[in-house]
Amino acid sequence: MAVSERPHRPRKRFGQHFLRDAHVVARIVAAIRPKAGERLVEIGPGLGALTRPLLEAAGELDAVELDRDLLEPLRARCAGAGVLRVHHADALSFDFAALRGTGPRLRLAGNLPYNISTPLLFHVLEQADQIGDLHFMLQQEVVERMAATPGEDAYGRLSVMLQYRCRVEALFEVEPEAFRPPPKVRSAVVRLVPRETFPVVVRSQPHFAEVVRRAFSQRRKTLRNALSGLLDARQIEAAGVDAGARAETLDLAAFAALGNAVFEPVEPTP
Repeated sequence: MAVSERPHRPRKRFGQHFLRDAHVVARIVAAIRPKAGERLVEIGPGLGALTRPLLEAAGELDAVELDRDLLEPLRARCAGAGVLRVHHADALSFDFAALRGTGPRLRLAGNLPYNISTPLLFHVLEQADQIGDLHFMLQQEVVERMAATPGEDAYGRLSVMLQYRCRVEALFEVEPEAFRPPPKVRSAVVRLVPRETFPVVVRSQPHFAEVVRRAFSQRRKTLRNALSGLLDARQIEAAGVDAGARAETLDLAAFAALGNAVFEPVEPTP
């Protein structure tokens, strides 16, 4: 069964693939379990297939939409369902934290455009202390990278940075036919829950992020080569990490130790 839609030609420059399968919508809403009084925020509501059921459940919702031509159809579709606040803005630069005020932490949801999904995830997580949880539809390959563990092919920078900040749970896959137009890739829904307590001690977020970025920038290189200019082999070993290892074998604790070693250099014992 498909969700009825107002005619609108999807725009490639916005990466638009409109969700149209009512069964998939119902599964996403069931995963989110919205309740009255919560502060829900939807990114890229499009034609409102997910917006209206979320609004009906929570009573109010903020929607961030870049395509001006979708604003009025969205308002019309959601009329009578609750209080809808539509923000015509680019989610990549939107200040989500400003929506919270003194209320409960935000609950973010959305069918994210594939062409901006990774930078958008990093932008949102800069404001993670204002967010209770996130439920996103993404390219399946991206969800696999988010949830990957050391030693897996999909494990990389995105895995490390997200898992440091959040608990990551891949929920279910979605077929291309659930969208109009169907994308050329499969999709998946993922749940992210920002951590109250981080799993490892990171003394400097920028140094940690730079180590992770450098380590994965040339995956085939060993750490002694990939981190050249930040740490030498002796310093890597002093941090308790094998300088001959490659980034995809390291867990969060190892990356934290390397980031801390850059932030607070300790001379190796002779």
